Amino acid sequence: MTTMVAGIGNIFLGDDAFGVELARRLTSETVPDGVRVTDYGIRGMHLAYDLLDMAPDTTILLDAVSRGGEPGTIYVLEIGTGDVPAIEPSAVDAHGMTPDAMLALLENLGGSAGRTLLVGCEPADTEERIGLSSTVASAVDRAVGVVLDLLNDKEGSEANVPSGASAAVLGVSDRPGHRSGTGV
Repeated sequence: MTTMVAGIGNIFLGDDAFGVELARRLTSETVPDGVRVTDYGIRGMHLAYDLLDMAPDTTILLDAVSRGGEPGTIYVLEIGTGDVPAIEPSAVDAHGMTPDAMLALLENLGGSAGRTLLVGCEPADTEERIGLSSTVASAVDRAVGVVLDLLNDKEGSEANVPSGASAAVLGVSDRPGHRSGTGV
């Protein structure tokens, strides 16, 4: 069984770096055989091609996710195939791919991310700056445990994964020029 754990986000946009920091922290943890943990930052196209080559059974995306909760709230969502909108290949921007665009590109290439989970954190601030807010930085500790539970199939982790991530979770925003806290 193979699993890709991919940290995504922009380190220059404050809490948008949640996924990047979580991936960095997970690299110092012991994970089961067959698990690859990588910080992709804003390299969504690179992630799509790595998923195409790896063809994992499971992919866990780590990202900042604006869902309207309290900053620092950790979310675990399952992204189904019907949750990813289609994308025209000509619309792909290698330097600004949201998770939905990356997954759509992967599908256009004939690949699959397998079962896809999103471990996200409600950001407090995604303005231009380097470094997580103290609220989101402390949430990284909790998120490490959540990801390790998912990787180790701890009892109860499966039951707490809601199905169906909304378009807002995947990176569509109601504010022009903003991506709801996602960094790919």
